[in-house]
Amino acid sequence: MSTDTAHSLADALAVPASEEPVEAAPGLFLQQVDTQKSLERHWGELRDYITNLFGELGLDEITSEEITVLPGAEEIIALLELREQARTGTWDVIVVDCAPTAETLRLLALPEAFDWHVNRLVPVGRRVLRAVSPVLRHVAKVSVPQGEVISAGERLHRALLDIRELLTGADASVRLVLTPEAVVVAEARRTLTSLSLYGYRVDAVIANRVFPADGADEWRRGWVEAQARRLAEVDESFAPLPVMTVPYLAAEPVGPAALAGVAEELYGSADAFARPQAEPPLRMTADELVLDLPLADKADVDLARKGDELIVTAGPYRRVIALPLALARRGISSATLSDGRLRVRFEAGGAK
Repeated sequence: MSTDTAHSLADALAVPASEEPVEAAPGLFLQQVDTQKSLERHWGELRDYITNLFGELGLDEITSEEITVLPGAEEIIALLELREQARTGTWDVIVVDCAPTAETLRLLALPEAFDWHVNRLVPVGRRVLRAVSPVLRHVAKVSVPQGEVISAGERLHRALLDIRELLTGADASVRLVLTPEAVVVAEARRTLTSLSLYGYRVDAVIANRVFPADGADEWRRGWVEAQARRLAEVDESFAPLPVMTVPYLAAEPVGPAALAGVAEELYGSADAFARPQAEPPLRMTADELVLDLPLADKADVDLARKGDELIVTAGPYRRVIALPLALARRGISSATLSDGRLRVRFEAGGAK
């Protein structure tokens, strides 16, 4: 599956695109999500309500339809489809091809952020709606969301939480793919920190399009030397993660046979789908919270406490961590960032 709206997987596997899983090779299936159909199936009530509301405000039907295809909706729908496929129990392994870095990080942060807002707004929102709905209908002349609309939003909330549990579970991992170039490597370093911040386990780094050193002419020798320096930086930066390389091939690897050759070069006899051995990035004990933030700079990391929540900021990304009851009642005695690991220790007493 792919969360990238560009949908290049069907082209890479040289099979026709299909909204339902289609067999690309024996035992290998591809699904290209149909956003419109999935949108109707997963949260049609929400979409219908917004469309009708815009109609009451005087917008024509075509404009209303366009407005309700919200930014990011396609990526969310892809995640909902991932959940549906995982729940069928049909597949041994599901590989998710993600969009470029910034889009993927926003997407992976969505379930937890949505959960934070829903837990605070939905109970209050239900009470407010009951109180103001007669006024809105009389004064503003617009419809208010009914129970089924709110229930659809709550179903979406639960589905996103299921997705987060699926992607951060013991059987899930992320593999970073990069090319050995200065800008790309710098972005991959930041991505590793951000993925760990949100609790996603990274178990390997793949360097793609690496020039072979043998038989290089003068032009290629320059690239080989520059890439060798970057690969040394990658090995050092991402240790202890394994770094695997794919050579720059003579032609694009299109189709199952060509991609199988890449897999052989990349993994050899190793099991590409072995259960990840690395610890989850976030761990809690009775006295301590530990969050892996590899490659994070102390100057870019900030920690704040708000009630029962711990707010961790790493660069441009922020995560709100709801503390379990055993830690929520206790104050923080110390917080240190060392060797890419944030350790927050809590006081022995019960006071915050």
